[in-house]
Amino acid sequence: MTHWFHRNPLKATAPVSFNYYGVAAGPPASKICNDLRSSRTRLLELFTDLSCNPEMMKNAADSYFSLLQGFINSLDESTQESKLRYIQNFKWTDTLQGQVPSAQQDAVFELISMAFNVALWYTKYASRLAGKENITEDEAKEVHRSLKIAAGIFKHLKESHLPKLITPAEKGRDLEARLMEAYIVQCQAEAQEVTIARAIELKHAPGLIAALAYETANFYQKADHTLSSLEPAYSAKWRKYLHLKMCFYTAYAYCYHGQTLLAGDKCGEAIRSLQEAEKFYAKAETLCKEYGETKGPGPTVKPSGHLFFRKLGNLVKNTLEKCQRENGFIPNPNRRKK
Repeated sequence: MTHWFHRNPLKATAPVSFNYYGVAAGPPASKICNDLRSSRTRLLELFTDLSCNPEMMKNAADSYFSLLQGFINSLDESTQESKLRYIQNFKWTDTLQGQVPSAQQDAVFELISMAFNVALWYTKYASRLAGKENITEDEAKEVHRSLKIAAGIFKHLKESHLPKLITPAEKGRDLEARLMEAYIVQCQAEAQEVTIARAIELKHAPGLIAALAYETANFYQKADHTLSSLEPAYSAKWRKYLHLKMCFYTAYAYCYHGQTLLAGDKCGEAIRSLQEAEKFYAKAETLCKEYGETKGPGPTVKPSGHLFFRKLGNLVKNTLEKCQRENGFIPNPNRRKK
């Protein structure tokens, strides 16, 4: 099954020379600064390189972050921070607030911002792979793995590094805890979408698929709620995506729950469940249109034309028709009165 995921743009940053004349004296220090500059440049180049794969990204990120640690932690492995932590000013834009940069003279700010972009890259890589037609089982596993890695990075940054910032992030900025939480939950929801697709392909029990779909809808609802107090000019498009996915997977849940009821000869209840699926699918369809018309960060697409969306519409329609036929021919205590 192909998937469609909303993606916010990558963060942009100003160049950093790492030239510290009079501070970094001697060949070893100069080499470290040169390595920092080249490894940072290399990592930034990979963010937009379509040939980059997870192994390349991991190696480049490890190379840069291992050097950057010297600007954060004391070399004698004590609990004290490095004396170089505040020597360099770093500038980064935000995924939601466009080209308006934030700047801090703090290596921890650089670590969080760059790692944030690494996590975003994993989500974008997963999205490209998941959007292919006839995605293979190995590719589906790679999508799932990439989304879990991204969620893990966001979670680690939120719990271990955000509290270390001397200057807290402004409201609505990427490094604010609730935005980080929204990214974490979205990654969890999208990873579960892959699990649902796999369960459908393997023809698992409809009850299991319904439960997974319901949980996925709740993930999207939670992510949407996390963004509810943000400025609509920045968050409206993202929230439309989260809301439409919530409606979409609620429709999925009702659809497969209806199949479970039908298998138990509960035709009347099955019909009611499928009618609820129709309602939520219609809501999702409306939100798809609104998503395409809403301005803000993110791609300009028409989700309702995507294969993943059309397949559910046909499934709901066909399952409801089957329930209605069964209700007309099989006598049972749950049969709806004419």
